[in-house]
Amino acid sequence: MLELNKSGTDRSEPGRLPAQDPGPDAAPDTRPAGASPSTGPDAPAGRVPLRPYLVAGAILCALYFLYSYFQFARFGSPSWDLGIFEQEVRAYAGFDAPVVDIKGPGYLILGDHFSPIVALLAPLYWIWPSAESLLFAQAALFALGAVIVGRTTQQILGGRSGLCVTVAYGLSWGIQEAVKADFHEIAFAVPLLALVCRALLLKRYTAALLWSLPLVLVKEDLGATVAVVGFLLFVYGRRLQGALLAAFGVAAFVVTLVVLIPAASSAGRYDYWTKIDKNGEQDVSMLDSFLGVLNSSVKIEMLVFLIGITAFMALRSPLTLLIVPTLGWRLLSQDSNHWGMVWHYSAILMPVLFLALADGVRRSRGSHRPWLASYARVAVPVAAAIAVAMTQHLPLRDLLRPETYRTDDVRSQAARAALDAIPAGSRVETDITLMAHLTSDRTVYWVGGAPGTAPDIVAINLDFGWSRPIQDPVAYAEQLHPEARYRLKHRGGSFVVMERTTPEPDRIPGVQDG
Repeated sequence: MLELNKSGTDRSEPGRLPAQDPGPDAAPDTRPAGASPSTGPDAPAGRVPLRPYLVAGAILCALYFLYSYFQFARFGSPSWDLGIFEQEVRAYAGFDAPVVDIKGPGYLILGDHFSPIVALLAPLYWIWPSAESLLFAQAALFALGAVIVGRTTQQILGGRSGLCVTVAYGLSWGIQEAVKADFHEIAFAVPLLALVCRALLLKRYTAALLWSLPLVLVKEDLGATVAVVGFLLFVYGRRLQGALLAAFGVAAFVVTLVVLIPAASSAGRYDYWTKIDKNGEQDVSMLDSFLGVLNSSVKIEMLVFLIGITAFMALRSPLTLLIVPTLGWRLLSQDSNHWGMVWHYSAILMPVLFLALADGVRRSRGSHRPWLASYARVAVPVAAAIAVAMTQHLPLRDLLRPETYRTDDVRSQAARAALDAIPAGSRVETDITLMAHLTSDRTVYWVGGAPGTAPDIVAINLDFGWSRPIQDPVAYAEQLHPEARYRLKHRGGSFVVMERTTPEPDRIPGVQDG
């Protein structure tokens, strides 16, 4: 993926582009005539070895996957998303339409989020047909982002800055929380955005344009981010390329939300508009949404830590504009899950911010403000120290705890016994606990989300956190599916497996109709 960034076809006129200008704070060059501009410990390196960054990337990949694997093995998936994405990838691997029954029988997932790039995981799934393959792919993509970010930083700043930024990015809270949240499609955006920012910083503008194009296939909102890349190209002097890319980004954003997703959705609309214009059942005007962008301490805390992990130096770089579209919809959202530092929403901001850090340091080193020039020389190690210090409160800290590696506890054994009681190939309705362990070889529905299907099996974890405790699991299964009768097949610990005793319906929603 780095080859495109080696292109030398985008050499621009010296001093013309603000991305490479030292900025208004720059002091005049007082070097003696003939002195080399690239001497000293902080000078950018002409040739940056790749091996140290590949080693660092391999270590980070191992840490990410180790955490994900043992969370999965202990039946600790935090949401239904891993099961959803495995159903999607499994469909692509079988050359089928991406139907995700967890979202509803026969549900076409492109009518929910537009992420066709996920189909690239099909070859890996042929080799390793399991949810773990998605977790490994995400770990590798996040680690690839670290390689790109770190090596680019050393090319720009020299010294040991590259490895420091690799550590700071690799341990950043945005990446760690995304690892904890299981797999999401944004894993593809992380290295792509790193490559876009790398190309912009190295004045390889055609490469920046080309690397940004696939972003519109990662998620529907990233068309807006592509438009900002176009704006930066326009400002940097590539006016035609910038204008065309900005227009493409806006068009992709609008067409995806207004045409493509509604066409694939059974409801005929983009459902997530309600995240902005509704708070529960209450309508919220767009004006109130704008006025409320900073109406929560959770939002403010997230913003402070977002810039703080770069020792605030990212604010010195125009690259930071690339985080505005993602932050915009998150702050406008009425869903509090979008506001804070948890889940996966901040992962795509990490490569942008850490390369903005490198750019900000470069811009500040020659400042005529002594305090800023001095701070620029320590900002990179400060950012690395912040990342290491924060890790004691973040997911990867669990890798130092012995209990993380114990998968033979009573709960895990009971969960595996429940899995053994569910035949391969059956249609199963279940909750999050067992879901991603079943999607590789069963048809899986979300509990309560498959009316009229009369699944072969209803399997539930009684300790899942139901709004009301389930006293009679069989009666609960028959309440979900009055068209069928069930009997208790297996019970162990908090896990209950019930099987249908009446014939399968002649007509199953999402099967005959799909």
